[in-house]
This record gives sequence, C-alpha cells and structure tokens, in this order.
Amino acid sequence: MRFPLVAGALLAGSALLLTGCSGSADASEDDAIRFATLPIGDDPTSATPIEKIAELLETETGMTVEITDVPNYSAVIEAVRAGHEDIGIMSAFPSALAVNTGEVDSLVAWPGSADPVSTCLVLDDSPLETLEDITPETTIAFADPNSSSGYYMPTYMLDQVGLHKDDGDFKELMSGSHENSFIALKEGQADVACTSSIFPAMAGQDNPMFPFEEGETRSIGESRDMPISISILGNQKMSDEKRQALVEALPKVFSDENRDELGLYMDAMPEGVEPIIEPDAAEFQPIVDIAAVAGVDISDLG
Repeated sequence: MRFPLVAGALLAGSALLLTGCSGSADASEDDAIRFATLPIGDDPTSATPIEKIAELLETETGMTVEITDVPNYSAVIEAVRAGHEDIGIMSAFPSALAVNTGEVDSLVAWPGSADPVSTCLVLDDSPLETLEDITPETTIAFADPNSSSGYYMPTYMLDQVGLHKDDGDFKELMSGSHENSFIALKEGQADVACTSSIFPAMAGQDNPMFPFEEGETRSIGESRDMPISISILGNQKMSDEKRQALVEALPKVFSDENRDELGLYMDAMPEGVEPIIEPDAAEFQPIVDIAAVAGVDISDLG
C-alpha cells in the first residue's frame, strides 16, 4: 500500500511533462544535489525521513543535498526533466512513463518481489473456479482506474486469457477503492473482486479493509509479478561527476542497513535485493506493456 503504483496523476499532467519549462535555472550546473521527494504512504501523519536521507547522501557524496517536497509524481518528473531537480524517487508505473519519454534516466532501480501483484477473488460458494469461467454476465469489481494492483495488473491478467471488457466478455464495476470492491463482493453486487494480493492474508483479523473470515473467499487467478518496484530518476543534464557520485552513493544510502532509519522509503523496497545500476528502457518495457493493455499507452507519451 506504500508508494502506490499509480500513473493517473502523471497522465493528468502529461502535457506539463512533455512541454516542460524553458529558460529555467539548471540544477545540474551547481555542486549541490537537489532531490525532489513526495509524500509516501496513505497516512498523512507519516513523515518523510528527509533529514536522514540528506545526511546519508551528503556523507556518501561529499556534496550538499537540498530536498524539496513536491505534491505528486508528475511534479517530480517535470522537475527532474526540466533540470530544476537532479533526482526523484518513485514507483514502477510512473518511472516507466518517465524513462520511456527518453528525457529522464533511471540511475538506480530495485527489482520487485517475485510474488503476484494482484489476485481475483470470489466467494467460496461461487461457481467460478478459474478466470476462464468468467462469462459476459459476470460482474468484476476493480478498485480504481488509476490503481496498479486494483486495475492495471488485473486487466493485464484478464487479457492473457482473452477476456476484455470492451468486447463484452464481462461487466465492469469500478468501485472506487479496494475496500469498496470487497463490499460489492460480499453484498452480491459483484461476482469477482480483483485487488492487491496483500489482502487475503488479512482474513479473520477483524480488519475493516478486508471484511472476510478465513475460507470465505478464494482466488480464481493471480497476476504476474512487478519487475521493478522503485526507481530513482535522474536529470540527464547533470555533470558526469555528479551522476557518478549518485550512482555510487544511492545504493549505499537506500540499503538494508539503513532500513530502520529510512522507514517508509525502505518499506517500499524488497529486502535483500541488489539494485539495478543505470537500467535501460528495456528493464521497464514489461510495465509499459501492462499499462498499454490497461489503456495507458506509456509508449505514446514520448
């Protein structure tokens, strides 16, 4: 649930992303590292550990670090693309969008978990056993059109077995949230709820986010994994010296040994996983493909 994998905010600001600002000051020309951050997690009271990040980056690079909080993904990408900021950190879908424009680089990326991102759930007494049992009369609840685990990945999963809403293969219910999808499933408004794979483990815990007891639901299909979890994007105009310093320092800063100190940032990264240094666009292509199936054609935004 942390670092939500959402591209909607980027699409809303795609014109800004592609046009940018001209004649602005170039952050890459000074000897400071300028880092654009955004709030992470759903809890507005959770603080981004910006002071610790700055301290660790300064120690590893020997450069001054200036951190600016910005409101959303598109603002981070535009700030980096236009040269106002040197780096920004974000999740897979917006990272793929940014890299695919050809105007922003990924300096470091962390592979995602090998576990499925999404699952499609039915009530235990449902006649549906697999995704192939879905018919044009089946209603599937999705969380939100901008949700990775609640829309993008399930839509890709359904596509892989030949099921498409636009072809009338099923009825779509856009519930607005994962919790609403579960309510729709529980009350019979939906036959299937496609959601994040993290929720079934909450069964029987009186958790309002997943209002089911153990055994009340079962999965009829799981999605693929996410090849990239988190990426740190870089301004292409920065000096070679600054770029090299960042490429060497970032994996040390965002490492397991700093997991406790960096809190929510490290919670978004799998433990014990080696980062990919300066990944090329091919590393993000599976995410571009998933988004295209869900109607978000990242490849057209370049």
